Parts: sequence; C-alpha cells; structure tokens
Amino acid sequence: MDFTKYQALGNDYLLLDPGPPLTPAAVRLLCDRRLGVGADGVLLLDGPVDVDRPVAVRTVNADGSPCARSANGVRMVGLHLAGLHPGTARFTVATPAGESAVEVTDAAAGLVSVGLGPAAVSPPRPLAVAGAGFDMSFVDNGNPHAVLFLPEVGAGVAHEHGEAVAASFPGRANVQFVHVLGPDRLRVEVYERGAGYTPASGASACAAASAAHARGLTGGRVAVLMPGGSVAVEVGGDGVRMAGEVRKVFEGRISAALRRALEEVR
Repeated sequence: MDFTKYQALGNDYLLLDPGPPLTPAAVRLLCDRRLGVGADGVLLLDGPVDVDRPVAVRTVNADGSPCARSANGVRMVGLHLAGLHPGTARFTVATPAGESAVEVTDAAAGLVSVGLGPAAVSPPRPLAVAGAGFDMSFVDNGNPHAVLFLPEVGAGVAHEHGEAVAASFPGRANVQFVHVLGPDRLRVEVYERGAGYTPASGASACAAASAAHARGLTGGRVAVLMPGGSVAVEVGGDGVRMAGEVRKVFEGRISAALRRALEEVR
C-alpha cells in the first residue's frame, strides 16, 4: 500500500491512489502520529483516473469520520494529478459536496487554487457555550462551520473553546475564531471537528472570508492569516475561490506490520 503525504500550511493529508476500502478504525490508526503515519486525514482517489473527466476523491478525517470536502485536500489532489500528467494544469475534482475546479498555476512552487462555489451564510447570532459567549455566523460551504468573531484571537482560545463549540452542533461543526485586521486581512485560528486544533484549513479560511464579507467587514479579496501561513480568498457572485501553497512532503510504503494492524482493525 503506497501513499503520498501532502501538506498545505501544516494541514497534512495522506493520499492513496487508488484508495482502498478503509474502516474508520483503520483511518484512525493511519493518522495516529505515534502509532501510524500521522495526518489530519486521508484522501482516497477512486480510480482509474481520467483527467478529462471529474476525478472522484473521498476524504476521511483523522478521527475516521467522513469529510464532504477538504479545500486543502482538493488542492493536494490537483498537485498530485499535475505530477502524474505534466502539461495539464486544470482539473475537476468530484467530492460529496460537489465538483471543484482546480488550477495548478505553478507546480514547482506548489501554487494551486480551488473554487468551492457559493457558500450559505446565516445571519449573525449570539452563541453561548460552556459559560462563554460568542458572536457567530454559521457557514455551509460543503462542510458546516461556526465562524466566531472576536476582538483578538490566539491558539489559546481555540484550545479552550474549540471542542465545546464543535460539539454544540448536531454532527459537530468546524470552528473558526476570527479577528478582522482590516478590509482585506483576517487572522483565523481553526479547530476542526474531525482533527482538533490545526495550524491551517482551506475550507475554514473560505468560511471565515465568506462570513466577514457577508457582514460587510471585508471586501471581495482577503488574505487569511493562520498560524501555518496565509491563503488568498476571493468571494464573488460565482462563489468562493482560494489560492495558496501545497507541498508534497514524501512518498512512502506502508510496512507489512502496519498493514497487518490495519487488517486487524478492519
């Protein structure tokens, strides 16, 4: 079982092409940073791949739960496909959340953009969780997001309140703690419902930009700064588009011992 590991600003995934059937327990073992390979999730390509058609990908969070679409994961798939098909820069990636147009603008530099389509943004409302109060907008861009606006943010607030906020929604939600730095800049801390605290998340960056734009706090183009780095997000009438760096970390092969362990939990 071969795999390729990619990361985007510290948000890392294991890509398996083709993607074998994996139980939630097997995914948890693969993503365990001590007992397995270690990652925020797994990307499973449903082959054989034909770049002239939408390429189907299944995404599973580190806790074994399904993810309808990872924006960073889709960009990783795009870079992976560009490596397999030199000279081709545009791909369509099909996920349970819909099809996404991916463009590899510079394969050597790992610059990849993805379109997520329109996001559904709820009106602002207060949210009270575990004795703490927040100003929230709920965003659905293929995944559920609770976007919380604060006068300042840091890793501490995400660690302290992320799990309680995520668990307060049916099926859990991804959580973004947002500080508006200006009309074209946001600072965001992320707590993902299936991976916990992460240094970056593409879908979360898009959700934060969508919520801020809907409130009139930012323009159509913003830089979203996260602990792992920044991405550029555009919010327009045809939907949301994000661009940033993706890196291939390494290629590897699952050992015989780990394969046996995966079979046992399967």
